[in-house]
Amino acid sequence: MIARRTVAFSKNSSNLFFHILTKCNLRCRHCYINPEQQGKKQLPLFTIKAWLDEFASTSSTTNLIFLGGEPTLHPDLAQAIKYGRDRGFNSITVDTNGYLFYEILSKVSPQEVDFFSFSLDGATPQTNDRIRGKGSYDICLNGIQQALDKGFAASLIYTVSTMNIDELELMPPLIANLGINRFFIQVIGQRGQVASRGTTAGQKAALQVSRSKWLDIIPAVAQTIAGLGVTVSYPKVFLELEERFECAGLVAQNYFIFPNGRVYRCPLCEDHPIHSLVFKDDKLIQTSNLNESDFFKLNIAEGCVMNKLIQPHNLSYTAGGVPEYKIACCLLKEEVLSG
Repeated sequence: MIARRTVAFSKNSSNLFFHILTKCNLRCRHCYINPEQQGKKQLPLFTIKAWLDEFASTSSTTNLIFLGGEPTLHPDLAQAIKYGRDRGFNSITVDTNGYLFYEILSKVSPQEVDFFSFSLDGATPQTNDRIRGKGSYDICLNGIQQALDKGFAASLIYTVSTMNIDELELMPPLIANLGINRFFIQVIGQRGQVASRGTTAGQKAALQVSRSKWLDIIPAVAQTIAGLGVTVSYPKVFLELEERFECAGLVAQNYFIFPNGRVYRCPLCEDHPIHSLVFKDDKLIQTSNLNESDFFKLNIAEGCVMNKLIQPHNLSYTAGGVPEYKIACCLLKEEVLSG
């Protein structure tokens, strides 16, 4: 029996989100990739190995996640996976849109990949394909089935926005039929493609789900899906003023690596050259101040300081200018366990 592990969004967790390229075959409307800030090249295998070596000392407790763009477009993904397994990473996950290029399922084994994590943004083809591209719904479901048939574990990622939140309540029967092991609910960020297409502040805000709707729908759906025997993770997003805010940059070890060598600790910062780490000559070094790490220590009434600075559209204030609630760290999530 294979012991499955996957990315953990919690205190004291350690995750390495490795973008081995930014190229993708789809043009999703909410894509967070920004090649101008993150790089356009495809990392060669020897660089991938060298950068993984920099995390070898913590590999036994670190979950490794390969991303893009679309990581299966990288011809050396299978070799990168095998190298990650040889280096002893706690778990290995591949985030994919389901197209599964280069016959990746035939080049790796379930012993080498803990999870293939598929992205689907609608319970129906109409909604998903409007967001992710024509035909992507059926291809994603087919990819999930292929992975399961070959003995791989599969998880599903659903990025919630005003474009698709009304279909989230339709997901439980679909998930039950698919036979996946984990379900991740993500919240849309105001970065990448959303931020770079000349979108106005009002249009950005329109994509974000209101606090009342989020609280009405997300926890209840997560509980329903967990009742199917599926473990569900989702960002809490909204905190009451009396609740304690914690920043993952201070209590967890998450690293977001991009092809141009930038390494971020907070995903909200990825559109900006304020990364706290960088690869130079294949060695990981700290960048000089001022960078994202300097902001993590700030304590503000609104909770997450990066949210306040970069995407404040989900904040609300009283007539006297007092925040009505806090925004939680996007990397510390609620988990509803199966059973």
